[in-house]
Amino acid sequence: ADMTHLQAGLSPETIEKARLELNENPDILHQDIQQVRDMIITRPDIGFLRTDDAFILRFLRARKFHQTEAFRLLAQYFQYRQLNLDMFKNFKADDPGIKRALTDGFPGVLENRDHCGRKILLLFAANWDQSRNSFIDILRAILLSLEVLIEDQELQINGFILIIDWSNFSFKQASKLTPSILKLAIEGLQDSFPARFGGVHFVNQPWYIHALYTLIKPFLKDKTRKRIFLHGNNLNSLHQLIHPECLPSEFGGTLPPYDMGTWARTLLGPDYSDENEYTHTSYNAMHVKHVSSNLEREASPKPMKRSQSVVEAGTLKHEDQGESENTQPLLALD
Repeated sequence: ADMTHLQAGLSPETIEKARLELNENPDILHQDIQQVRDMIITRPDIGFLRTDDAFILRFLRARKFHQTEAFRLLAQYFQYRQLNLDMFKNFKADDPGIKRALTDGFPGVLENRDHCGRKILLLFAANWDQSRNSFIDILRAILLSLEVLIEDQELQINGFILIIDWSNFSFKQASKLTPSILKLAIEGLQDSFPARFGGVHFVNQPWYIHALYTLIKPFLKDKTRKRIFLHGNNLNSLHQLIHPECLPSEFGGTLPPYDMGTWARTLLGPDYSDENEYTHTSYNAMHVKHVSSNLEREASPKPMKRSQSVVEAGTLKHEDQGESENTQPLLALD
């Protein structure tokens, strides 16, 4: 009877998919879980704060029921939290930093899944206002969102897709992406989290993001590398992997433009609105401008983006010349 409780709520199709793709066998689920649990004593240096069946099961699923690999991931999960305590100190949606990132659309989460049942996460890089959100807070908001989403067993099996839109992401913004913080993000997502990532799709990436990508390649596992797709402005290659019916108009999809507040409202519930009232009263004029430009963007996404980049282009040119000296070593690093 407990067997079925561990797979409770899964559709027969998903149970079959788990069997075929993940080697999940309902008859020995408990033994598998127990064998991973038995390995915990080999790492007395790590505090395993959760060891219940349902929790361990997500690590087995993330590593196709390879017990040693699943255990390694479980150990990494808690070790990453131990080594980065400050990141997880107030790891809740209403933490001011996380809340701001969520409100600004980091990450965006589409309501509907793709044709493989995967959840689609979106990041609109240019919306990163560096005076408002630290990279760490954005990373925390992404990790918290995944934590909430991974509760869903269907997603433990089907996994996630991440689409990053780099349109209008300036060189100056990019220069803040240091190797050490990118490494922190890769460790948190690739090496320490029990999720299956079916693909990471870069759209409209400028040359300097390409340069950064080459820089972080050494930190990526082969398996991850194979799943990163650099589409540039070729949306057809994106649509071959993710059907347009599943995508908002920013990605040439048939859905309406993504509303940045969607996921924040889901996570924060009734707490969501007060942040907005608060922004209008106490943030500086620049921020209020940022809010209204988002609304314009929803009304007519394309023209707004174009005019914005024209405005930036004037200031950006000489900024880049100044910046390039001190960011060059970063891009040249091997």
